Amino acid sequence: MYNTGVFCVARGAFTSNVWFALYARHARKVCVVNSVPSSGGIRVKKYSQATSGDVPGQFTCYHLPHRTVLKIQGQDTHPFLQGIITNDMGLFEAPEPKAMYSHMLNVQGRTLYDIMLYSLKEAEDGCGVLLECDSAVKDSLLRHLKVYKIRRKVNINPCPELTVWAVLPQQNSTGQELGAPEISSPDKALIWQADPRTEAMGWRLVLDSQVDPVDIIASCRQGDTKEYHRHRYAIGLPEGVKDLPPGVALPLESNLVYMQGISFSKGCYIGQELTARTHHTGVVRKRLMPVHLSAPDQDLQEGASLHTQSGKPAGKHRSGVEELGLSLVRMAHAKEVLTLKSSDDTTVTLEASVPDWWPKNLKK
Repeated sequence: MYNTGVFCVARGAFTSNVWFALYARHARKVCVVNSVPSSGGIRVKKYSQATSGDVPGQFTCYHLPHRTVLKIQGQDTHPFLQGIITNDMGLFEAPEPKAMYSHMLNVQGRTLYDIMLYSLKEAEDGCGVLLECDSAVKDSLLRHLKVYKIRRKVNINPCPELTVWAVLPQQNSTGQELGAPEISSPDKALIWQADPRTEAMGWRLVLDSQVDPVDIIASCRQGDTKEYHRHRYAIGLPEGVKDLPPGVALPLESNLVYMQGISFSKGCYIGQELTARTHHTGVVRKRLMPVHLSAPDQDLQEGASLHTQSGKPAGKHRSGVEELGLSLVRMAHAKEVLTLKSSDDTTVTLEASVPDWWPKNLKK
């Protein structure tokens, strides 16, 4: 296993015409965060990865112990899930996709769980999925599923013997993105799919806990899970209960549409009414955005209030790693330098940016 670190360079991301370099000891990887103004004046963050010459491997795999897997199987699997998730299970009836991102909502239309669904074509009756969720809410999610199971012919079981991995590409010397890595033993990969949320998140891999992904993925090395989270926060992608607090987060403010996680043409599901009404008004006043902080995130309280320099409310901070984070920002103040108080009452400044995987025609 290789010791990993990060060296980050940001141009124009935090103040105009200024370069910031952030270095972690024993750095093996360079992640370039280039922020340029969009047509609306909001900074647009671009993120890429590159390796130094002494690091083998074109891909990095990250173990995700904060994610776990459930198996849902039986002839009623699709109609059962169709009524409780935001996305459309009908998508699995086609040959592709075989992976789907979605949320489960409460009756008030707020997010309870962010999940990944993987189709199991070899399941009995062709009806089975693996459901990936945050490990911290596994028991709660199991209870939630059993409440709505009623008399559905489905079996729901945790899969503690399985592990979830993310595989991210490095950028090659020509600056071109690499294609999907080759799997030497496909039979050992229970799930091997492109991350359905955005290409910037690479691929998702589910393995038996006894299998090492480095042994089956060509040109791959294992990375530190912390660097996976840095990547997520750098590109502004939420995952899990810290970024999407259950019963608090709203799916459209959390950019569920941008992550291909919702269908507005399917039938009814729990929490649909508020979500559909908000969508059809076309107005989302706050969004979860990547931010750069002037102090480490560990000194900040989750849910801390953001304010403009003049003291106007501007949103809430969610979570982060070191100087990178996610905040729910009022779009009217997204171009401004914002402030919040740390745990020791120190004023911390932050600036938001628009990820380049968001739609190009984004309107405020």
